[in-house]
Amino acid sequence: MRDNDGRKLDHQTLEVLRFRAVDQVEAGAHPEDVARALGLHAKTVYGWVAKVREGGREALRARPVPGRPPKISAEQLRRLYTLIVGTDPRQLEFDFGLWTREMVRTLIRREFGVALSVVSVGRLLRRLGLSPQRPLHRAYQQDPQAVEAWKREVFPGIRAQAQTCGATIYFADEAGIRSDYHSGTTWAPVGVTPVVANTGSRYSINMISAITAQGALRFAVYEGTTTAATFIDFCKRLVHDAPGPVFLVVDGHPAHRATAVKEYARSTDGRLKIFQLPGYSPELNPDEWVWKNVKHDRIGKMGVTSAEDLKSKAIGALRRLQKRPALVRAFFADRHLAYITA
Repeated sequence: MRDNDGRKLDHQTLEVLRFRAVDQVEAGAHPEDVARALGLHAKTVYGWVAKVREGGREALRARPVPGRPPKISAEQLRRLYTLIVGTDPRQLEFDFGLWTREMVRTLIRREFGVALSVVSVGRLLRRLGLSPQRPLHRAYQQDPQAVEAWKREVFPGIRAQAQTCGATIYFADEAGIRSDYHSGTTWAPVGVTPVVANTGSRYSINMISAITAQGALRFAVYEGTTTAATFIDFCKRLVHDAPGPVFLVVDGHPAHRATAVKEYARSTDGRLKIFQLPGYSPELNPDEWVWKNVKHDRIGKMGVTSAEDLKSKAIGALRRLQKRPALVRAFFADRHLAYITA
């Protein structure tokens, strides 16, 4: 936690932070969690909460200070923060769904009639506790109510059932990778683009993996598309190696919903039960992190020379991860996956 009481911030920004912090505490957040999120000392947040109890919310307002009047008032800053955090730019007639400093500059001019430079906008955003981040892209077809029901009702029921019958809960997913998939950066002289030699031919393979919150990982690598047959083959291996029943959570891929898969699951007499995640919700599946590790962090940074080399590197990356249960467990620390271990 940062040893910061906020005194280095200007009065307007500090007022906005006071209201944000108290609002979050009143909504049920712990003051120390709020302080950590805002980069402040816990005593500072506790002090603001105490001020509200003694003098009401007006006690949080900044006191007037002599000097040049600010271009944007505290009330406008609060409004700006709400617009940026609480709306999609496209709702405000922008062409893109991601905020840029130039777009925020336009928003400030449109909403408040204040002209700021792009640099000033960047400073303002940082003072509001905002930073540029890679967003989670969510399909517009996703049903928020189904997602919430999954987190609050469906999965807790699955977990309780698994505890009763001694089942292991696995989350599974498939992914493909091609020989021309590349990731990562390297150091090179300024103005000189580095060249890494790779095969010019294109090869591809498919992979399936399943992980548990305890850090176990099972996988298979195969050629061709994912079918009911390949999925059933993987399920058979999973059931064979498991000491008890297997509860398998998957997405809505057609292979997972095939009649043959349902018939196989029924034939196991309870040894395998398959559960489907809400549609268009990859963020709910921790197995997505397997592919980030295997594809982006490993294979994408290697040179591939042939189809066999691609397959060998995929198996090697998966085996490497399989031997690191602590890393697999860490995948479940993603904030979107808190429902699994709650």
